[in-house]
Amino acid sequence: MINILYFGSLVDAFDRASDELDLPPQVQDVQSLLFFLSLRGEPWARWLRNNPGLKITVNRKFAEGGTPVQDGDEIALVALG
Repeated sequence: MINILYFGSLVDAFDRASDELDLPPQVQDVQSLLFFLSLRGEPWARWLRNNPGLKITVNRKFAEGGTPVQDGDEIALVALG
């Protein structure tokens, strides 16, 4: 299971501040996690796909698309604007 925290504009857009998810096998890195979450439809896709203003941390360290994600991780997604 992973814990996802939402900050900034994402809290209002997603109407939640956090999620706990069982990590699906196809999610192995930040990029695949964002794609998986974007499959929830709008507004998820609009905020998570190709958003240069989106900042991501994995276990409180800044992360990029290729950063691995595994069970027990805490992922924070921050979007302003």
